[in-house]
Amino acid sequence: MSEITLLKYRIPLNVPNILSLYRLLAFPFIMAMILMRMELAYAIFLFISLNTDVWDGWIARRFNQRTAIGARLDSLADIGVYIAALTGITVFKIGEIGEDAWLFYVFVTCYIITILSPLIKFRRIQSFHLYSVKITGWMQGIFFILLFFLEFYPVYFYIMVNLSLIAFIESLVIQLILTEMRSDIKGLYWVLKERKKPHG
Repeated sequence: MSEITLLKYRIPLNVPNILSLYRLLAFPFIMAMILMRMELAYAIFLFISLNTDVWDGWIARRFNQRTAIGARLDSLADIGVYIAALTGITVFKIGEIGEDAWLFYVFVTCYIITILSPLIKFRRIQSFHLYSVKITGWMQGIFFILLFFLEFYPVYFYIMVNLSLIAFIESLVIQLILTEMRSDIKGLYWVLKERKKPHG
C-alpha cells in the first residue's frame, strides 16, 4: 500500500485516511470562505467535510482499515471541522440563535477544554472516538444542516447541546482516569470495567 510522510508520520493511503486528509486540506479553504463571507459555499463545503467524517470511520471499521495513525489523523481532521463549523456559526448564524447564544458559547468553551486538556496531560490530541461523542457528533451535524439550509430549531438545539455537554464530561473523566493516551475507546463504562479486571 502506498503512503505519504506528514510531519515525520508515515500515513498509509487507504480510503479512510484519504478522506481525513481531504478534511485537513479543505480546512483553510473553508476558513477563507468565512473571511470572504461566502456563506452558501461555506455551508456546502462544510457539509461535504461532515460527510467524509461519517464515511471514513465506517469504511475503516467495515474493511478493517483502522490504524493508530489513522485514528489520530481523523481526530485532527475533526478538530478542523469543529473549528470551521463553530466559527461559521458565530459569523453567519449567531443572530438567528439569538438569546440562546450563551448556551452555544458554553458548548464552545467545553469543547475547547476537551481539546486542550489531553494536550496538557498527554502532549497529544485526543482520539478516543467515544460512542457518546459519535452520537452527539451526528446530532451536531444535523443541527448545522438545519441551521444553514432550513432554520434554527430551539428545542433541537437545547437537546443537542445538553447531550453534547454530557459527552464532553465523559471524555474529561476518561482523560483523568487514564495514565496514557489511548485510541478508539467505547466509553467510560468500558474503561471502568477494564480497571476492575484482576491483573495477572
